[in-house]
Amino acid sequence: MPNNAVLYSFRRCPYAMRARLAITYSQQAVELREVVLKNKPQTLIDASAKATVPVLVLSDAIIDESIDIMAWALHRRDEDNWQRREDTAKQAEIQQLISDNDIIFKHWLDRYKYADRYPEHDPLYYRQQAEQTLSGLETRLEQHRYLIDDDISWADMAIMPFIRQFAHNDKRWFLQSPYPQLIRWLEQLMTQPPFIDIMQKYPPWQTGDSITLFGQG
Repeated sequence: MPNNAVLYSFRRCPYAMRARLAITYSQQAVELREVVLKNKPQTLIDASAKATVPVLVLSDAIIDESIDIMAWALHRRDEDNWQRREDTAKQAEIQQLISDNDIIFKHWLDRYKYADRYPEHDPLYYRQQAEQTLSGLETRLEQHRYLIDDDISWADMAIMPFIRQFAHNDKRWFLQSPYPQLIRWLEQLMTQPPFIDIMQKYPPWQTGDSITLFGQG
């Protein structure tokens, strides 16, 4: 394993999903430690003050932001050019889309999914606010197959887990929503590698367990 890398993850967390997607795609072998969020292992808490997944523990560094873990993996191997190297305009597009997702869309997604925690408005209001992001993505996907162009990019894989979470909050509504290209895009990404590969179930890790390798080619 490179740098004896250890990844703390949780299967259903969209931040952890995007980290696992990049690690799997780039074929970076890590030791996977599946976490139960209600009973976090002390080693995770000791590694990162945030104590939230994903956390990548290396021999010389600790990376506890999902986008930084993606960058770590893609820096090591990016055969399909998810990063759009040598194209600064597309790189800027990717970064802006991810930033908008993480700051704006995630804000409304949380309120839509957990509306009972935010009684200031009803779920319909929160969904409508989130739809501003969906509409923008739909427009992009009307122009090309993926968010940046006709090939998968870092933006697609960083954003897809959050759109998936939104869609699963009310699948029936989503599948009838006025976003046919977004529906197609999500279905396509969810039914092929590397997404299928990362959604394998693992038992929760405990101290003393044997090593579970993840992401190796």
